[in-house]
Amino acid sequence: MLHLLSNTAAFIFALGVIIFVHEAGHLLVAKAFGMKVLAFSLGFGKRLFGWKVGETDYRISLVPLGGYVKLSGEEPGDSTDDPRDFLNQPRWQRILVYLAGPLMNGALSILLIASLFMVGIEVPALQSVPSIIGTVEAGSPGEAAGLLPGDEVVAIDGQKTSRWQDVAFTVLTGIGKPLEFEIQRNGERSLVRVTPVKPADFDFGDAGIYPKLLPRIGEIVAGGPAEAAGFRLGDEVRSVDGRPLGSPTDFVAYIEKNIGTTVAVEVLRDAKLTRLEVVPADQGGKGRIGVRLTVAQRYPPLAALRESVRFNYDIAKQSLAVIGKIFKREVAAKSALAGPIEIAAQSGAAARTGFKNLLYLMGVLSLSIGLLNLFPIPVLDGGQITILLVESVMRRDLSMAIKERIAQVGLALVVLLMVTVIYFDLSKNLLGK
Repeated sequence: MLHLLSNTAAFIFALGVIIFVHEAGHLLVAKAFGMKVLAFSLGFGKRLFGWKVGETDYRISLVPLGGYVKLSGEEPGDSTDDPRDFLNQPRWQRILVYLAGPLMNGALSILLIASLFMVGIEVPALQSVPSIIGTVEAGSPGEAAGLLPGDEVVAIDGQKTSRWQDVAFTVLTGIGKPLEFEIQRNGERSLVRVTPVKPADFDFGDAGIYPKLLPRIGEIVAGGPAEAAGFRLGDEVRSVDGRPLGSPTDFVAYIEKNIGTTVAVEVLRDAKLTRLEVVPADQGGKGRIGVRLTVAQRYPPLAALRESVRFNYDIAKQSLAVIGKIFKREVAAKSALAGPIEIAAQSGAAARTGFKNLLYLMGVLSLSIGLLNLFPIPVLDGGQITILLVESVMRRDLSMAIKERIAQVGLALVVLLMVTVIYFDLSKNLLGK
């Protein structure tokens, strides 16, 4: 029951912010062009409460699964001679009104992710991580193929992979498909075949290979060996006793085995390599130096904004690629699509692990909702834009009968999509299928 309540609260908060920003985009552009805005509603159905400012009724409605901006004369049957009516405006202005909502969703995602990159979040920015393998899991397809830590993945199936983001996406969407990895090892290139498998609790491919993520010092215990040795927050750990690191677990494992022994740790600090000597203390039979490691990415404001734009571009590009793979039946729709129940579960889980994780999820959801609304499906913003573009080319409006039929088809598609994703949600969260 507690999880249900937290899921619901997190879902309403996350979706409420995303919808508010989306509809605010429509509202602000419509008002900027002098259009008459009758209502701005968060939610659908019966009006619960609100306030009227000028000619616009700002309201909260009963069903919190969306929102809308009602413009005067937006529907053909409601149009009047009022020059401020929506249908009496130039088509390019109407296109910008429809476009504003999705663009605001994109802007929200960029700002949320940028703010998280500024404060640091335990999600590595894979668009900035080189395609170098740091860890190969025992018994994994990667180990079976002969991949080793330190191998650089140059290309997969002929497609260049300069970043780990490219490697991860190809593996995740390649269940059961033999992938030809071109790797570089000790200056020489070779080809190996890796076939990702489907884990028991995951619907995407896994090859048991992970990027080379060098840990940073995220926390230092007062009075511990690390503090005495001169470690500082943000130090990037490069090696121990001359041994290069591939992942945080390499460092932890080495420290644990060297109780009471002086260990030389090389860290990168202020773009300079610094050598520190520390003696791990015995804590329960394992060596500890009193630090908490992190792979969080932290950037100054301008760099954070730049990395956020890159992050959002990658997410948008890969989201569209996944949709293409769904139609090609290379990725299961059930694993790639999420509806309100699944989003609520993810929102609740993110909120319980920390507000930063909830903001991260909100950023990804906001971008996804913005992209969805740009699809050329009637009744969505993208569908309305498509109709206006067609009318611009034809230099005349489509007939009322055609528009009504298009709207009916669009509504049927949206309802079908909602029924499908809710079925997927129920099967994943309630039926366990």
